[in-house]
Amino acid sequence: MSDTDTAEEGHCCISHEFLEVASTNPHKIAVIRASGGSRICRELREKFLDKPGFDGSNEEDEFFDHRISSYPPFYEEDECFTFSEISASVDSLSCRIRHILDGGDDPNLIRRRGYSDREQTLDGKLSEPSKMVKVTGDQFTKFQNVDNTPKILAIYMVPSVEYIIAVLSVLRCGEAFLPLDPSWPKERILSIVSSSNVEFVIKGDCCDKSDWLVDHSCSLLCISMKGNLRDPFNQPHLSWPCESTNPRTFCYLMYTSGSTGKPKGVCGTEQGLVNRILWMKELFPLDGEETLVFKTSISFIDHLQEFLGAILTGAPLVVPPFEELKANPFCIIDFLKVYCVSRLTIVPSMIRLILPAIESPQSKCVRRSLKLLVLSGEILPLSLYNMLHKLLPETSILNLYGSTEVSGDCTYFDCKRLSLVLETEELSSVPIGIPISNCDIVLVKEPKASNEGEIYVGGHCISIGYFHNPTITSLDYVKLPEESVYNCFPSKESATQLHFRTGDFAKQLRSGDLVFLGRKDRTIKVNGQRVALEEIENTLREYPNVIDAAVIFHKDDGKPAFLVAYIILKINDEYQESLGSSIGSWLAKKLPPVMIPSRYLCVDSLPLLSTGKINYACLEELTFSRRWSQNGIGVTECGFDPLQVIKKAFSNALMIEKIADDDDFFRMGGNSITAAQVAYKLGIDMRFLYIFPCAAKLRNFLKREGPYKDSSPIFTDLVVRPKPEEGKMLHLSDSVDPNLHKSMSHTRALTIPPGKSDKLPVSSKYLKTNSILYTTSGSLHPQDIQSLFSSFNFSKACSFSRCNKVMCKGEYEINDVGPCWSVEIARNRKGSMRELWKVHLDSCVDASPLIVFNEGQMYLFIGSHSQKFLCVNAISGSIQWQVKLEGRIECSAAITSDFSQVVVGCYKGKIYFLDFMTGNISWAFQTGGEVKSQPVMDKCRNLIWCGSHDHNLYALDYRNHCCVYKTSCGGSVYGSPSIDLVHDMLYVASTSGRVTAISIKALPFSIVWQYDLGVPVFGSLSISSPSGIVICCLVDGHVIALDPSGSIIWTVVTGGPVFAGACISYVIPSQVLICSRNGSVYSFDLEGGHLLWQYDVGEPITSSAYVDENMQLSDTSNLSNRLACICGSSGSIYLLRINSNAITYGNELGKEIEDPVVQKFAYMNLQGDIFSSPVMIGGRIYVGCRDDYVHCISVEDLRF
Repeated sequence: MSDTDTAEEGHCCISHEFLEVASTNPHKIAVIRASGGSRICRELREKFLDKPGFDGSNEEDEFFDHRISSYPPFYEEDECFTFSEISASVDSLSCRIRHILDGGDDPNLIRRRGYSDREQTLDGKLSEPSKMVKVTGDQFTKFQNVDNTPKILAIYMVPSVEYIIAVLSVLRCGEAFLPLDPSWPKERILSIVSSSNVEFVIKGDCCDKSDWLVDHSCSLLCISMKGNLRDPFNQPHLSWPCESTNPRTFCYLMYTSGSTGKPKGVCGTEQGLVNRILWMKELFPLDGEETLVFKTSISFIDHLQEFLGAILTGAPLVVPPFEELKANPFCIIDFLKVYCVSRLTIVPSMIRLILPAIESPQSKCVRRSLKLLVLSGEILPLSLYNMLHKLLPETSILNLYGSTEVSGDCTYFDCKRLSLVLETEELSSVPIGIPISNCDIVLVKEPKASNEGEIYVGGHCISIGYFHNPTITSLDYVKLPEESVYNCFPSKESATQLHFRTGDFAKQLRSGDLVFLGRKDRTIKVNGQRVALEEIENTLREYPNVIDAAVIFHKDDGKPAFLVAYIILKINDEYQESLGSSIGSWLAKKLPPVMIPSRYLCVDSLPLLSTGKINYACLEELTFSRRWSQNGIGVTECGFDPLQVIKKAFSNALMIEKIADDDDFFRMGGNSITAAQVAYKLGIDMRFLYIFPCAAKLRNFLKREGPYKDSSPIFTDLVVRPKPEEGKMLHLSDSVDPNLHKSMSHTRALTIPPGKSDKLPVSSKYLKTNSILYTTSGSLHPQDIQSLFSSFNFSKACSFSRCNKVMCKGEYEINDVGPCWSVEIARNRKGSMRELWKVHLDSCVDASPLIVFNEGQMYLFIGSHSQKFLCVNAISGSIQWQVKLEGRIECSAAITSDFSQVVVGCYKGKIYFLDFMTGNISWAFQTGGEVKSQPVMDKCRNLIWCGSHDHNLYALDYRNHCCVYKTSCGGSVYGSPSIDLVHDMLYVASTSGRVTAISIKALPFSIVWQYDLGVPVFGSLSISSPSGIVICCLVDGHVIALDPSGSIIWTVVTGGPVFAGACISYVIPSQVLICSRNGSVYSFDLEGGHLLWQYDVGEPITSSAYVDENMQLSDTSNLSNRLACICGSSGSIYLLRINSNAITYGNELGKEIEDPVVQKFAYMNLQGDIFSSPVMIGGRIYVGCRDDYVHCISVEDLRF
């Protein structure tokens, strides 16, 4: 089983195999980092989707026109690496690794916390035998010598070219690699690293001493493909691993779910990997111009065959951006199309999911190019195979069986033989076939079953055991019980060699093929990955309020399966409706995503057998029709209505018999997989489900707009126009969302009983503002607004942008935002709004406006999808200048500190610096992806900071036209970074859920800390001055407050996803406003996260709130009110009247007030959808709209 065993057959090791391929094909493209092809697909959808009669027949010609090369196909913005470049990078990195392991240092190595020079002399020593692998059986005796145990190097990356380089380099050094999936919870990663005696972790992103792994005693080696090629590391001689006198016992360590409740590490051999690759190479040799794809998570054993199968056979390998695949499973179709992928490895549940996409007319080129489809990891139902065979008649389909312990695969069935098998057998699933080369498969028979039994596997494919877990090793690796062996594939060594007991049961057919029967334990496969239900149960029992838990895997033929958790609580939890979300979030910090249940049901007791064990069969029989109800929404049907069709699609995807009109799809157990299934069933864009999760609301939208109105990127370009529902005024005593769950202790909300008329003192925090105050009384008429607005005289140039972000020219001053007037209006009086002007921009206006006061004039800057960018007189609406950029514009603009240039990004990845007065381009900086992030001005250092879809954050010196700093954020940056000028810190978040804190006091800038939230962040971060609290809004509805050191201060969960940033304004002290997709505006206490008030506008909100800091409302009781502008996605504009003093006064012990803290003041509806965040100054609202206009709206008073 050692590496030298492979040499007997002429294939000594993976390193030599790769050397031979790279030497033979030095200039051939080995790996394509695919980003250009994805962009091409998006652009073509936009180009053709609205064209009548478009069926995709000419789509392939469009791909061809954009290709730089026909084979392998690649595009502009793709990065291609030849075999010689991959080989050179492997040589460099392997030498660096060996140098470090031998006690040397490296400039890219960050030592773990507490590391001392004395330890450096110990790093070259191997660990004690008792801490390594324990194996059993005579033929394994030689491996119990500690000298055979390799050092373990962890690789923390997503599938990427850097991951490929890291694996090949570790193998070249003669050591073992441990894949660490970044999607795993930190707690699980740290536990695995600790128990595996990892030497150091190899990481692909930029990192420094503040990295969370370093904080937890892990040394990091940061690598990049470009860095390896730019700074090669040469060592005089690096011996080949196959030439070692003491060959390593294993070459990789992979952790799988364990039935004991703890993950177990499988020690896989190089012999097993090479044997599997050579078998496939012989069975299906590469024929001419073939292309493969690397898209499988590194936590799944199949990922090794996926990329090694290409690298070791000379085939080009396409590596898609993993975050795109993770966010939208259907985008794999794009990569299959544009790169003409000829071989695909996938699990049956995933191929079932994307099957409708493959069937579509736009996927004809996929069906033509796909030569081999490899299905593994799950049972392949016969019904699914029949659909695949009908759709892909020219494609060879293989069904594989195996596990991590057998190098991935040990049997195969070529489905070309299926028709012959079915002539004599009645089957419901496709057979798993016969052994691959050099594998020994034995059935240990059941009593009275001559051709059925448990599968035992021996031969080259099996691993040597489990790492540091001797008790499990002795149970699973055994010598065959001779008296009960039904040896269906006899070999000479079967009686003497060690076999792996799989726990799987099979039957041998008359054709000699095996067909899978199932298991008798509680280990299952979810999306191809092994899951021990006991591990989930044990983790659930650690939850503070859980007494006991049982988890089952519910499945129906032909439908997606899912995990259900039954929970017994210690006490009756008043938040049972949101308990699933709470426990799910807690589990996400401990278990991989695949192990998180879809549903949580609270029960008084669990059914038991006579033995006292849980009766899981009884749980299986329970129906899953539990409903989560929502209040305040109802729909009356009349005539033909697609509502029933939508509800049926929900029901089929969720496997729930009854769906109510207002049931939330995601609260009922929906996820991205089932959402994608519903989207294809209904023929709509999947993203609409995230905005309209209820059948009734989705029906309203589709009835008005149709399913294909939009084709733009995720969450930002949605076409939404349901009829707005009337918002309702809520007192604090009844405004708490029943679905709102806090992770903190609960505090009493402010109550406002009727009949109380105590006068309230003015907030002391408000009196600290330094503003010019104008007053008027009575009604607020249009002429009053115009007169007062024209009289505004700001003492200095200043700019206003979304979320109440204000910047003044000159010294930084807190709360110095210019004039403010006070209008006396009775608290029971409502207002109205009137449009003053609008400017046409030829296409959707999703960007938020930038308002600038400069030299006595007021300007508005905004762009649109038409690529136009305008400067408009904000008083009159007249266009001052306009310019057309290279790509569409979705982000807000910024102004430089000297107010000489306007900065804006576009979809072509460029950041433009435009002359303030003329619009002439002064400079443009090219990033590697779309720019949807609003640039931010750093006044102290005269830098513009901006993020990009290429995962990077850039610091640009606009005076010297250069980039002075760049760092990876781990995902696309959609929200703008935020700068804390008090502490000289910058914070930025990405779609990977990572928050990065950077010290910007002086160059070179450095990362102070990073925090992985685990959920995408699309909105901008907000900072409370001078405390430095950072507010993060997550797509799953969580709002998290971090202190400047990166520690969580408080966490709350809103009733729906949050796509926009938080609004913090000094005129409503200590409050942070959050707008949620569920239609509610929440106000939380900045210091403690307590819910202060909540207001429901009755329709989704995807933009941020804005509080007018230049106008206040008052009444005869001297109550001071502020107006907040809220824009609903369907085009509604709401003005909420907020009693800011009530919060401060009411929080005083024993104080109660009469007036509602928040109530609707005015309402207006535009003719298009709104995804632009408004800006409101002195009673004027500026907002972009999908009616292709930017609007200026004035507030007016209305008597009644």
